[in-house]
Amino acid sequence: AYFTLQVIYARRKYKISPPETRGHPEFERIFRAQVNCSEYFPIFVSLLWVAGIFFHQGVAAVCGLLYLYTRFKYFQGYAVAAQGRLGPLYASARLLWLLLGLAVAGLLAHFLLP
Repeated sequence: AYFTLQVIYARRKYKISPPETRGHPEFERIFRAQVNCSEYFPIFVSLLWVAGIFFHQGVAAVCGLLYLYTRFKYFQGYAVAAQGRLGPLYASARLLWLLLGLAVAGLLAHFLLP
């Protein structure tokens, strides 16, 4: 919701009416950051859910909180400059891979071990 509100504020600030997505470069970066975060959210929620159920709730929760923090930093960095998104982007990707590994390990343990 925070990211969506930032897009709304940027639309008002730069007078860009929906459904237009072009305009001031700062608006375009904020809009793109929000869309990128929205695209990855279903993947994140799915992995978080499976890792929490089949691996360990606490570990999955910590990874989830770290992921949300890195996405917040990604959004802030992208809003300032396109290069500002790279560090948090790589960190969030590593956390998604970690959640995937936890989910797979939990599923394998659940279905293969007696």
